[in-house]
Amino acid sequence: MSNVKNEAAAVNVSREKKGVSSRVRKLTGCAMLSAAAYVLMFLEFPIPLMPPFIKMDFSELPALIASFAYGPAAGVLVCLVKNLIHLVNTQTGGVGELSNFILGAVFVFTAGMVYKFKHDKKGAVIGSLAGALVMGAVSLFTNYYVVYPIYTNFMPMEAIIGAYQLIYGGVKDLWGCLIIFNLPFTVCKGLCSVIITLVVYKKLSPILKGSH
Repeated sequence: MSNVKNEAAAVNVSREKKGVSSRVRKLTGCAMLSAAAYVLMFLEFPIPLMPPFIKMDFSELPALIASFAYGPAAGVLVCLVKNLIHLVNTQTGGVGELSNFILGAVFVFTAGMVYKFKHDKKGAVIGSLAGALVMGAVSLFTNYYVVYPIYTNFMPMEAIIGAYQLIYGGVKDLWGCLIIFNLPFTVCKGLCSVIITLVVYKKLSPILKGSH
C-alpha cells in the first residue's frame, strides 16, 4: 500500500514539474515572440497607392505563431506587449499603436480560436483566412469611430481625406477612403502574415513547444 502511495506521489510531482516547465516555456516563448514582433514594427515601409501615413509591416507574424503554438490568448498578449513597448518610440501619439493592437488582436485571436478546435493544417489555413477577413471588417469601424477621430488631434480630417484624394479623386468621405483603400490593405496585410506563418510554423512549432 505504501509503495502505491509513493508511486502516486511521484506521478503527481512529475506532473507538477511538467506543468511548471510548460508554463515557463510558454512565457519564454511569448517573450521571445513579443521581442521579434517589436523589432518587426520598425521594419515598416510605405505601399504604393496608399497615403504616406499608412505603412506595411509584418509584426503580426510572431503573434500569429504564438496564437497557433500556445493559444489565442498568447497571440493577443504578444500584440499587447509589442505595442506597449513601442509606445516609447511612438510617432503617432499612440494612435498607431492602438490601431495595431486592436486589429492584430482580432486577427490572431480569430485564427487561434479556429485552429484550437480544428488542430491541423486545414484548420490553420481556415483560421488565418477568417482572421484576415474579420480584421478587415473590424478595421472599418475601429478606424472610423476610434482611430481617425483621435488622429484628427494631430491632422485635420480634411487633410486625411485629401491624402486619399490625391491617389483617387473619387473618394468623398472617410467611409469611402476606408472601404476603397484601408479594407483591401488590411486584408492583404493579414494574408501576407498567413502565407509566411504557414511556411515557417511547422519548423518552429517543435522548438516553441519543447518537443524538438
